[in-house]
Amino acid sequence: MIPIATIDDLLDKVESKYTLVHLSARRAREINSYYHSLGEGLGRYTPPLVEQVDSNKPLSIALEEIAAEKIVPSYPGDARRTAEELLGGEEAEDAAEETDKVAEDTAAEVVALASDTGTDDGAASDES
Repeated sequence: MIPIATIDDLLDKVESKYTLVHLSARRAREINSYYHSLGEGLGRYTPPLVEQVDSNKPLSIALEEIAAEKIVPSYPGDARRTAEELLGGEEAEDAAEETDKVAEDTAAEVVALASDTGTDDGAASDES
């Protein structure tokens, strides 16, 4: 059997102890759901990714998966970095500019809707 990883080994795999707690708890819930749904035959959940663990508890399995680097955290900026790696320099810049333009347009629409709503509320309160 594989020995249970130490906390120091696990912290080397993630950025912080909070990330470790969040990642392991989320994965433990997925593993628990997998075991509970075995009789249904739907296959919606991913089974444990490590062969043998000292414990059959979902949290222990999740921690072993993190130690074996079968589960890695993803961070908000990862999608943009991945696009840059896959597309290369100029195409990634174009995609980033397009994303920024869409975000600016959406923000402008939200501001416009908020100002329209604010005007209607003000007019309604003057009539009262």
